[in-house]
Amino acid sequence: MIITSDFEVAQPVDKVWRFFDDIPQVASCLPGAELTKDLGDNKYEGRVAIRMGPVRLLFTGTADITERDEAAKRIVVHAAGADEKGRGQAAMVVGAVLSAKGRGTKVAVTQDLQLSGAAAQYGRGMISDVSAILIRDFSATMQDRIERLERGETAEQIAAAGAGSSVRGFTIAVRAARMALMRVFARFFLPYQPAS
Repeated sequence: MIITSDFEVAQPVDKVWRFFDDIPQVASCLPGAELTKDLGDNKYEGRVAIRMGPVRLLFTGTADITERDEAAKRIVVHAAGADEKGRGQAAMVVGAVLSAKGRGTKVAVTQDLQLSGAAAQYGRGMISDVSAILIRDFSATMQDRIERLERGETAEQIAAAGAGSSVRGFTIAVRAARMALMRVFARFFLPYQPAS
């Protein structure tokens, strides 16, 4: 399943690209994600906890930075993992391309996601909604962290301040359900509004 999205960061491209050099810092911006070991050579072990409806999954696996193109401001990560309780597997290739947008940066993200097991039972809409929420939360956290680093805070201080503030899976599921309901509302009710 291919999911595309983009977001903007109110910082110059070079500053955002430098932030992407610190992969543990980048990973800590994604709710539920944690890198547990640096394996060297741009490869990491980690885990991602996510709740989709009533199912809570905890994937453990690896993330491998397979491309980092300074000139094109492009990074590609291959990640794969399995649920700790054996209820499914996930593999994903994520590409991000940074470009200038006014005084800030536009980050275009492409995800090629393959799911099996419990997570695969959800439709494309639900998975896309959860992905959109995670990207939104990621971009807000990244913006905050870049600003805090600019003010002189260390990565350790920022991590300590953000401990426990990740969005809970239940909250993500509720927000995804709300997005789905809004789509249904728009599809069935908005076309029937009288023209003005």
